[in-house]
Amino acid sequence: MKKKIALALAVCLILTAAVFAAGDAGDPLATLSYLAGTFSDTLDRRIEQRLDASDAAILEQTDTGTASAAAASWVQTRLKSGDTLLGQTGTSVMVLAGGAQAVYSGGAVVDVTTGTVLSSGGALAAGHRYLAAEDTSVSFTVSSKTAVVQYQGPYAFQYSGEVDYNAMASALKTLHLFQGSFTGYGQGFDLEVAPTRLQALIMFIRVLGEEDAALAWTGTTPFTDIQSGSQAEKYVGYAYSRGYTNGYSATEFKPAGAVNAYQYTEFVLRAMGYSSAANTDLSDTLDRAQACGLLTAAEAAMLQRDPFLRAELVYISYYALEAVTPQGVTLADMLMEKGVFTGAELSEARGKVTSWRLV
Repeated sequence: MKKKIALALAVCLILTAAVFAAGDAGDPLATLSYLAGTFSDTLDRRIEQRLDASDAAILEQTDTGTASAAAASWVQTRLKSGDTLLGQTGTSVMVLAGGAQAVYSGGAVVDVTTGTVLSSGGALAAGHRYLAAEDTSVSFTVSSKTAVVQYQGPYAFQYSGEVDYNAMASALKTLHLFQGSFTGYGQGFDLEVAPTRLQALIMFIRVLGEEDAALAWTGTTPFTDIQSGSQAEKYVGYAYSRGYTNGYSATEFKPAGAVNAYQYTEFVLRAMGYSSAANTDLSDTLDRAQACGLLTAAEAAMLQRDPFLRAELVYISYYALEAVTPQGVTLADMLMEKGVFTGAELSEARGKVTSWRLV
């Protein structure tokens, strides 16, 4: 294990020297050429000393009972609001999506991408690599609802009790209701971005249990911004032919356009049988969603307050499964009856979500 993390520690030691040789708190810039300097015998000896002292400790339990370990190569994970990655000398972190902040009381955390020191309490820039320098213990805490984080070197995790949108996305994937995108990180969930009109429509069709019918649909649409022969045309054409959507206008669907909480909640109400495309007044959508048990008061307040991201789309879709339709059965029961998923899959999906619902 010494050889696996020696390079990270060596770079860390050089970074510490660079911080204090090239600047101070008033001028924290560390030249990138200095950061890339060659290792000296002194640094090598210090690295070996630090490795000898820390090898046994890396796998010990921390004071909070969280197991510590060391990642020899970059590891990627999804985290939720309040989750914390505990790092020390040699820990590297990069936020790929979402937000996080670093808090430390001594040493330094260096933004290797720019060659600057990140102040304690500062926000991590997405796509930048951060490294804990000599004699540094740091907490990297997620500040957004969800985040995708890469890390390398010594680490431990402390998990919060906040709403776990990541687990809900995984649960919906188990139920064949959510597939994610082609994004190469974060399982393609893209929970940190706003959903498009096309994505919301596809999710709506899946919640209806009619995706197979949509993909088998043949025909044309009046929408000039939907590519002929594409899979998007099948979803949009099917929904339009069934009266589920009217489009943005007579000739435009605007598939990449934004969708808001009212629009998506209205889609789910239609899927459950509480509304139809004939209803174009969405001003009371969240009120009607509360009245039929689709949303709680706290959830409606959250949807009014927060930006509508794919995380919220997943949240609404997951808890919609528990809501009762006008026929007296839950949406989950209706989808199992249609063969969308099995009872075993539903049990597996529910087992993934251990956080509390907003009430």
